[in-house]
Amino acid sequence: MTASEIIGSIGVALLLIAFFMNLFGTLHSDSRAYQAMNAVGAAVSCYASYLIGFAPFVVLEAIWCAAAVAAMLRGRR
Repeated sequence: MTASEIIGSIGVALLLIAFFMNLFGTLHSDSRAYQAMNAVGAAVSCYASYLIGFAPFVVLEAIWCAAAVAAMLRGRR
């Protein structure tokens, strides 16, 4: 497994863990932990996509990360 695959796998794992925890009611979508897992997972996945030169997923993950960060900031107010 290459470094970019390992990095991407970690990012996707974080996103999927947050998704399944929310789906099964153990982590609510408005919680800081959920948004943090989404932000970090998307950022890591974005970086991995950048490493392999796959621009569509760089854009997707960057927007996902920005949305999660915006949700966290909105929750602080």
